[in-house]
Amino acid sequence: MELSKQVDDLIERGALFVINHSAGKDSQAMTIMLRRVVPARQLLVVHADLGEVEWDGNIDHIRKTIGDIAFETCRNPNKTLLEMVERRGMWPSPGQRQCTSDLKRGPIERTIRRYLKAHPEFGGLVVNCMGIRAEESTARSKQKPFRFHAGNSKAGREWYDWLPIFDMSKEDVFALIDEAGQKPHWAYAAGMSRLSCVFCIMANRSDLRTAANLNPDLYSRYVRLERQIGHTLSMDGRGLEEVTGIQATT
Repeated sequence: MELSKQVDDLIERGALFVINHSAGKDSQAMTIMLRRVVPARQLLVVHADLGEVEWDGNIDHIRKTIGDIAFETCRNPNKTLLEMVERRGMWPSPGQRQCTSDLKRGPIERTIRRYLKAHPEFGGLVVNCMGIRAEESTARSKQKPFRFHAGNSKAGREWYDWLPIFDMSKEDVFALIDEAGQKPHWAYAAGMSRLSCVFCIMANRSDLRTAANLNPDLYSRYVRLERQIGHTLSMDGRGLEEVTGIQATT
């Protein structure tokens, strides 16, 4: 069955479509796209709130751009990113991304399960939507845009994962946001190429420099933590000060 027919059938069956929203451009474009094809009553936006390590204004930006869609935030109640790094004595890595699994995916999936339980009108039928694009990396290009999630299809749930903007380019994303009469998060205009944690393990040097200049106090905390645990955010073993060329005020 072709993808558009599968999605149409799920809309017709009254599925809940959950939008994983980081406040970044891809989440924003995905929301605009889904709002055009899925009734608002079948949409839910969920944001994994990362607290001190995420960009100022994330939640306000999401609220401003989602219109009448239901909105939930969630957090891991047991740890923040910096607490996790301090306890482990190391930063996450591309191969071990506890930041994603423990602070984003886990809390979001728990929120979805709770929401479905509180809203029996969806009959446990859910489509979990993520703004992953093939263009972003080789690894992401190999992901399946649509799949049945057997692991989460338990206790009366029928769960699908969908990547609605998988084939879109960065230019397509910004064009869709502009076409909808919206603006991306302010951090893009300030020089960031992507919006994740303020200081992300996947960030390039330019983004780390921009983030350091925009968030000097948080930057100093990261530098101090690097020194404390003897492990660097950068995978090449260089500390943030060496990568960015910016001295922290520690």
